[in-house]
Amino acid sequence: MEFKIHGKDPKSNARCGTITTDHGEIQTPIFMPVGTAGTVKAVHQKELKEQVKAQIILGNTYHLFLRPGMEILESAGGLHQFINWDRPMLTDSGGYQVYSLAANRKIKEEGVKFKSHIDGSPQFFSPESAIDIQRTIGADIIMAFDECTPYPCEYGYAKKSMDMTHRWLTRCITHMGNTQPKYGHQQTLFPIVQGSTYKDLRKESARFIADQGADGNAIGGLSVGEPAEIMYEMTAWVCEELPTDKPRYLMGVGTPANLLECIALGVDMFDCVMPTRNARNGMLFTSEGVINIKNEKWKSDFTPIDTGCESEVSAQFSKAYLRHLIISKELLGAQISSIHNLTFYLWLMKEARERILKGDFLAWKNQMVEKLSRRL
Repeated sequence: MEFKIHGKDPKSNARCGTITTDHGEIQTPIFMPVGTAGTVKAVHQKELKEQVKAQIILGNTYHLFLRPGMEILESAGGLHQFINWDRPMLTDSGGYQVYSLAANRKIKEEGVKFKSHIDGSPQFFSPESAIDIQRTIGADIIMAFDECTPYPCEYGYAKKSMDMTHRWLTRCITHMGNTQPKYGHQQTLFPIVQGSTYKDLRKESARFIADQGADGNAIGGLSVGEPAEIMYEMTAWVCEELPTDKPRYLMGVGTPANLLECIALGVDMFDCVMPTRNARNGMLFTSEGVINIKNEKWKSDFTPIDTGCESEVSAQFSKAYLRHLIISKELLGAQISSIHNLTFYLWLMKEARERILKGDFLAWKNQMVEKLSRRL
């Protein structure tokens, strides 16, 4: 994997560049639609390419491990082949699912024992098995196994967890070096910065991760309930320590305003279920603000969903029609709203790149954040 920076904003830490993988190029800053179990919910792969213009999607190690399972994926030739996706792909390590399964898991130095949410069967993830599973899935970018601490989190636990995450990272790197890709394309390992909301821990973790010399680095353990201001503060501290010539991936973030603020801090890559999950519940992100399409006020509004984000589907259908579909629980409603939200997110990233290259990103970002935070 290669990363080349093409431009930097003179008034912030925003930058734009290109990540090159064996499955193609990714223009940064970039948002990655989440395809948890081999599908971006309610969106066909053709629509992801042609309408959303997704350059990379994300798969989930935990969910894919349980279903369809590694035997099926390896027989298919990896997840790219299984779902017919020929562009770059990233997988998380399962660490976040370990965090979310707090009632059904036990963490030890060796790894994590947990129960499947599907059938309650006992399972075990270690740093080594997380690498093996991601080798079998076959994503271009794979993540080191880590523990995501909750918010709030006591300092002592955050420190203990961070140290274990660092030891797990060493094991991941060793095992990565002792194994080979399975499908003829290269895979790149990203370490993950942890440390909860403590400045000294975040900086210590970022320095440890930077010292590993990986081709890219991730920031984890945020967007877990902490106020946005704290998330920005942590991100700024970490970006000060991580190498400037490597892509920075902020995991699980977030709203359109969150993305723009964190681009200004120096983040290059994002993922979040918010645009698709919220879409299915009738919440639309638009270039003028946020719409709850279920509200009565849209019942007779025959204007397009949003003409400001260069989206074919958003200009094609009215708010009244989409409201009818969502209220009626028609599947097409989830499809249209999901395509709209994802297209809007990718459009926002394209606009950010163009503004960085023009040198007026910060002023544009400040105007957009104000608009994007409105409830229409």
